[in-house]
Amino acid sequence: MPKVLVSDPIDQVGIDILSQVAQVDVKTSLSPEELVQVIPEYDALMIRSGTRVTQAVIEAGNNLKIIGRAGVGVDNVDVPAATRKGIVVVNSPEGNTIAAAEHTLAMMMALSRCIPDANQSVKSGKWDRKSYTGNEVYKKVLGVVGLGKIGAHVATVARAMGMKLLAYDPFVSHERAEQLGCRLVDLDLLLQESDYVTLHLPKTPETTHLINAEAIAKMKPTARIINCARGGIIDETALHDALKAGKLAGAALDVFEQEPLGESTLKELGKDIVLTPHLGASTEEAQVNVAVDVAEQIRDVLLGLPARSAVNIPGLRPDIVEKLRPYLQLAETLGNLVGQLAGGRVESLNIRLQGELATNQSQPIVIAALKGLLSNALQERVNYVNASIEAKERGIHVIETRDASIKDYTGGSLYLTAKGSLGEHSVSGALLGDTEIRITSVDEFPVNVPPNRYMLFTLHRDMPGIIGKIGSLLGSFNVNIASMQVGRKIVRGDAVMVLSIDDPLPEGILSEISKEPGIRDAYTVTL
Repeated sequence: MPKVLVSDPIDQVGIDILSQVAQVDVKTSLSPEELVQVIPEYDALMIRSGTRVTQAVIEAGNNLKIIGRAGVGVDNVDVPAATRKGIVVVNSPEGNTIAAAEHTLAMMMALSRCIPDANQSVKSGKWDRKSYTGNEVYKKVLGVVGLGKIGAHVATVARAMGMKLLAYDPFVSHERAEQLGCRLVDLDLLLQESDYVTLHLPKTPETTHLINAEAIAKMKPTARIINCARGGIIDETALHDALKAGKLAGAALDVFEQEPLGESTLKELGKDIVLTPHLGASTEEAQVNVAVDVAEQIRDVLLGLPARSAVNIPGLRPDIVEKLRPYLQLAETLGNLVGQLAGGRVESLNIRLQGELATNQSQPIVIAALKGLLSNALQERVNYVNASIEAKERGIHVIETRDASIKDYTGGSLYLTAKGSLGEHSVSGALLGDTEIRITSVDEFPVNVPPNRYMLFTLHRDMPGIIGKIGSLLGSFNVNIASMQVGRKIVRGDAVMVLSIDDPLPEGILSEISKEPGIRDAYTVTL
């Protein structure tokens, strides 16, 4: 009988499910060294946030088939190490959706009706009704920033409460927003028109301090903001200053830049702010949901069935994983690249498998390309299982084609075309040797470039001096160029320049590049 180790406290219902197919040992509070010592005898490991599954643990787990995290994130699991060893890693991406959405709505109502302070006042022996006059949310405008599953549920309930809905999400179609009763607008307009703003975004370099002093200045002084998503999306200093100066009516925060909160000027703001200690997923139902979800997936994998929420590569034998791994990375990289070139709201993705690659199992490659395409929007919330579902929900039309006659690279190549907010763009790529990824064309212009963390692409007129001008301009902003290559079809026609740079471009430089004579378009990409 298989053996399962449960190393963090989980609801008993999860243990009962696992016990149907395996011997279950519950050993909580193991030290890292103790975990490494005991893990070789187990076929599965179930954790929450307390256990860190390091490479050392994974290397020692010679019998491990699956690691299950009873929660949303898997930041405490070395997923690449598990993938290399053919171990499926699963989580419960939707287990706390309702809990987080309901907490958002509860925070909005608590803030509107001064509930925390009124409660404390009564408990201290007072009966002060005048000081706690609140506001109704009926017919008020709610701006939902991020229309994923949690944001969508908040919108649905708020609409039933009689609120008017605006939404900002560059990765969601107008049709999807309309289904939820939302008017899709840009962020500036949402901030200007909303009476309440609720945030439902992952924390990324692009969303860090998205709500800063400049953004808050666009909001009504009577507006209120709620954040039950991730700490750091709001600049807490700017928020404090705005609330103290009366430039914003209130805020409700469940998440913070530093947790536990500790010393913070936010605590000084009285009834204008509601603070809770990251309770978004803290309901009995959510804890049961994630325990059941992950336990069922572990049970299924131990029975030889695929997992439904794997964050690496579900349902594939290690030998297939080993064969396809370099091409999965190639597909994910190209998907990420073409998605950024095409723009946030992608309408369609065409994936063509060429040469020898056209004879291989294609589904994992298509899913990897979709995962890359959606990674900028969804970050850790997109995986090899839900990428197809997320693409369908966003109205992305996916086309898969094969052409075995194109034999330009040993092992085959990939060609991706995406149509998005910035137009239609295409990229192709192949492997140099067995593992080295090369970008081999951009918008039909031939190149041979390894992917880099930060890249700059330009479409320009092929004429003397233009490369030097771009180099000088980057130098004047202290941007260091790691490599540069130009792809062209005819002399003095159009050409593509690809620059690998060491750091992100400073704000404003892209517009300066676009002003240069001969430059038709310029794009930055972060891979």
